[in-house]
Amino acid sequence: ALVVRFLTKRFIGDYEANTGALYSRKFTIDGEQISLQVQDTPFVSLEDDTDSICCQEQINRSIYWADGFVFVFSITDYESFRLLRPLHQHIRRIHPNANIPLLLMANKGDLLRARQVSSKEGLQLATELGGTYCEVSARESCEGVHEAFQQLCQELSRSGSSCNGEKRRGLHLVRPKSPNMQDLKRRLKQALTSKGKSATTL
Repeated sequence: ALVVRFLTKRFIGDYEANTGALYSRKFTIDGEQISLQVQDTPFVSLEDDTDSICCQEQINRSIYWADGFVFVFSITDYESFRLLRPLHQHIRRIHPNANIPLLLMANKGDLLRARQVSSKEGLQLATELGGTYCEVSARESCEGVHEAFQQLCQELSRSGSSCNGEKRRGLHLVRPKSPNMQDLKRRLKQALTSKGKSATTL
């Protein structure tokens, strides 16, 4: 939902399960246009009774190629928050020396009565991991989501963008292909059509 909000400014509550697609778009930072690729990764989970994460190989490839990370959790789901520290440790094993920008984004900021993760906890973890912290609501507003992604892009721009270039050369991992927004447009169209049919039947 956050990626859809950022790329299209629309909120779609019901859409296809996350397939890990890579989306591309042009983005303007401080008057300069950059080409941004957003990898919408499948979710990760903790292994039973451990603090180790279980993730698909696609996620490891995404971690290897990424110039920055957005850790998303729900303020109404403490388990989603508990994943972040082990996920960060997993990333550090892949990039032990890289200084890669990190944003902790707490979603569902409109559901304060159901909150399980406090702002203080989120901010403390962001400080511990060396990242920045924000709370947004993908449902309520696209502005907060857009500002958060823009802040991360500014950090990427200041850090020289591709901070992993030296390590990438010599390894033979294939970078995922981008559907150039076509897949996202298809998903949006399907979701909107589905909603229209539901409204008609009511």
